[in-house]
Amino acid sequence: MACTPAADAPAAAQGETATAITHPISGLPIVPVTVTIDGKAHRFSAEYAGGYSERAKGLMFRTALGPDEAMIFDFTTTDSRPSIKQFWMKNTYIPLDIIFVRADGVIDSIGADAVPYSEKGVRSDGPVIYVLEIPGGRAAELGIEPGDTVEFAQPDA
Repeated sequence: MACTPAADAPAAAQGETATAITHPISGLPIVPVTVTIDGKAHRFSAEYAGGYSERAKGLMFRTALGPDEAMIFDFTTTDSRPSIKQFWMKNTYIPLDIIFVRADGVIDSIGADAVPYSEKGVRSDGPVIYVLEIPGGRAAELGIEPGDTVEFAQPDA
């Protein structure tokens, strides 16, 4: 179930949980992620990467990602303080938009159309605690920009 966060924090930061099914390839829980763009909500079905090994693998070796599929990286499980995050595309076969999200759920910056196989780092502009990966070009297609908001709920343990 999706949760409505407090004004200053996304649902995951509120300790809320969501009943989740698992992804057939990764085995990760799938949670709803809502991005609010100019007052309009768009929902993604996101694989939840909360542990170190899950975040390290991410979407590597995947050959497809549907237009409304995503992966949400939750760093609150291992690091309670926001920091600059950097991702790379080594062993990632598909282009991705890497959306960096602050602790309050507001999008900090977007690494648009990250190039498959690249070892060049894609960094957040400021300190973040969540990262949402969606298919490359999808952020521009939907009009997602810094300042928009992201909400999700952590899966049940």
